[in-house]
Amino acid sequence: MAEIIATYEQSINELKRLGIDYSVVDHPAAETTEEADKYIEGYEGARTKTMFLHDKKKNHYMVIMDDAKRMDFKEFQEISGAKRISMAKDEELTSELGLRPGIVSPFGLMNNDSHDVKVYVDQMVLDEPIWTFHPNENTHTIFLKNEDVLRFITAQGFEYQVIDL
Repeated sequence: MAEIIATYEQSINELKRLGIDYSVVDHPAAETTEEADKYIEGYEGARTKTMFLHDKKKNHYMVIMDDAKRMDFKEFQEISGAKRISMAKDEELTSELGLRPGIVSPFGLMNNDSHDVKVYVDQMVLDEPIWTFHPNENTHTIFLKNEDVLRFITAQGFEYQVIDL
């Protein structure tokens, strides 16, 4: 299994390199989105979740969506054309994105040298001006403008597709 290489410092350094403004709330480790939400109560920003998926051919997909929305795997299969979509295994998350389970975000794309992850953004979260993520560690929540997240993704050499799940 590949080593976990994604760090908070890696995320911050890349945002600085790209000239992207952000704000951060430091907090105790949050293992769930519900737990993380308690630490950022009162702050403006869509609570996101990032799903890391694979299909029967082991192609990988990253789906960024509003945390309140349920992932409809069947609908995603229809939109993406993929067959038998499911959550990627922990080992795949680590080998493809350098991340540990429970902390999936677009920041992991920095570690995907093969650029073989297909990125999708749900329209519901796209309509929100500020998005929140764990920046590779669950002891921080970062707040970014939606256009800056998209700029970050493209700066890593990835294209993204807007979908309506």
